[in-house]
Amino acid sequence: MKQGVPGFLPCRLTEALDARGLSQVSLAQLMGRNSSTCISRWLRGEQAPETTAVSELSKALNLPVSYFLKPLPEHGAAPFFFRSMVAATKTARNKAKARLRWGQDISLALQEVVDLPKCNVPDPIGLRDFRTLDDEAIEEAATVCRRAWGLGDGPLSDVHLLLENNGIVVVHDEIGAATMDGVSSWSRVDNRAYIYVAIDKPSAVRTRFNVAHELAHIVLHRRVDQSTLTKPEEFKLIEHQAHLFAAAFLLPAKSFAGELATPTLSAFQALKGRWKVSIGAMIKRCHTLGITSDEYTLRLWKHYSARGWRTSEPLDDVIEVEEPRILSRSIRILAEQGGWSLAQIVDSLPFAANDIERLASLPAGFLSAAAAPVIELPRLKSASSPSTGPAQVLDFPRRKSPA
Repeated sequence: MKQGVPGFLPCRLTEALDARGLSQVSLAQLMGRNSSTCISRWLRGEQAPETTAVSELSKALNLPVSYFLKPLPEHGAAPFFFRSMVAATKTARNKAKARLRWGQDISLALQEVVDLPKCNVPDPIGLRDFRTLDDEAIEEAATVCRRAWGLGDGPLSDVHLLLENNGIVVVHDEIGAATMDGVSSWSRVDNRAYIYVAIDKPSAVRTRFNVAHELAHIVLHRRVDQSTLTKPEEFKLIEHQAHLFAAAFLLPAKSFAGELATPTLSAFQALKGRWKVSIGAMIKRCHTLGITSDEYTLRLWKHYSARGWRTSEPLDDVIEVEEPRILSRSIRILAEQGGWSLAQIVDSLPFAANDIERLASLPAGFLSAAAAPVIELPRLKSASSPSTGPAQVLDFPRRKSPA
């Protein structure tokens, strides 16, 4: 490299452009430059930007200078599974992937001082090739997953909490692309699965199904090579398997069918609030299980469309969207029990405060707000104060003990 800031990493600049959804030309304009030639050189590693240029990058991309100097973790070659891969643009896929990596960066940094639950994901198919799996095997895999996590066959109250209690980190974010629902991948650094969910179209049942769909990839397709996803027929099969697993995981065959007296739209609507699964997914599930014929299923879809439910179903505005907790609780524990100031937490992570808040599902302004004044309230004198009871113990997550 020619003269410039020592340690500047072109790969971080590439990742930042993807995460912000910017082109080189757009970045040059934000930096007030007439040409993007220098940016191309920085990206190729032919030249490192000088100190003033790195400051310009920091301002234009809203990232601290430390971001461009922090080495990328060695996550390994695990594939990325994109929901709606066919419809989504390359820019949207790259943005989701980059922001998932940012979520992993935050998680890895927090794991230096906080214990997260160990990643506990069953391996029901072992070394079997996904091409050998039939629908019955997928149904069985969903059942094995439920049994491994000590679940019955009833509705799941909170899918996000379930996955996080088993060590899967879930990240919510707005990506600005209606065609992108989410992405998932394993990281070799902490041997942990990560799920990124786009919430541009927040819907409780849609988000739950998206998470279950990504769980299917984590459980079934962890050994698939990334190149396989570029083959249309194999990608189609992988998506079919993920849809079937998600439906079987959320709507176990015997229990769901046992509660469904008659497969009508009214019956599905009555069950939706309990199972927290869309009426559309129930129609598909009934057809998959052979409860409804092709002709009857088609009739259901026609009535479904006639009621305008393809745009918005009943109860969509009633069922609350689940929120991830694992990263936000870790940060709160550092602030409330670990003796870390909010400024220290932000400084320990190579991102802007608002990015950390979004990716960790913290309230806007939580990390950037000024500390509230301490107000001394009246209290009993020490001599007459009763002894206090034991403090509440928080099992998840915990601060790591010093080495």
